[in-house]
Amino acid sequence: MVRQQYTLPELPYEYSALEPVISAETMRLHHGTHHAAYVKGANSALELLERSRTSEHDVDVSAVLRSLSFNVNGHVLHDIFWKSMRAPQKRNKPSAMLEKIFDETFGCFDDFISEFKHAALKVEGSGWAVLSKDPDNGILITQVEKHTVNHIAGYTPVLTLDVWEHAYYLDYRSDRGAYIDAWWDVVNWDFVEQRLTGNS
Repeated sequence: MVRQQYTLPELPYEYSALEPVISAETMRLHHGTHHAAYVKGANSALELLERSRTSEHDVDVSAVLRSLSFNVNGHVLHDIFWKSMRAPQKRNKPSAMLEKIFDETFGCFDDFISEFKHAALKVEGSGWAVLSKDPDNGILITQVEKHTVNHIAGYTPVLTLDVWEHAYYLDYRSDRGAYIDAWWDVVNWDFVEQRLTGNS
């Protein structure tokens, strides 16, 4: 069986669409260089595994599987990240239905924002803040270090925020907090709701 390769997804908007929150230069590098590298790394790992099955070629299976996990997760988290955003909208708010879910889980929408920001600020090293759909308990905010550490199996990411430095350094230098605060203007709440309700 020939396994289909991973491909870099087209963005649902132009590189400049998220300005001034995220610059076209950052988007171009982030999508065209960093995300593309994860796609290439995932395909390279798959090719090595396939080669080890069909020839005498020896591979370090543990190392290849680590590479596969890192790169595939990087690809998937980025794909959700791109779709989680749209052109900036001041006072960007979720629908009444989604806000009700936030109220029931976190107390109020502002408390959700505060908890999510804290997760994004405090993730160790490079990583992500992720709002996930918990099949048993509604929604939960988690941190994912790198692309794999602290990931909870069975949870469905519905909103991802990339806080690797390549996501914001050109625009915000080392001020991760300013990047996070500005990012709320570009969150695509319609996409989040679709992911949460299973309609995406």
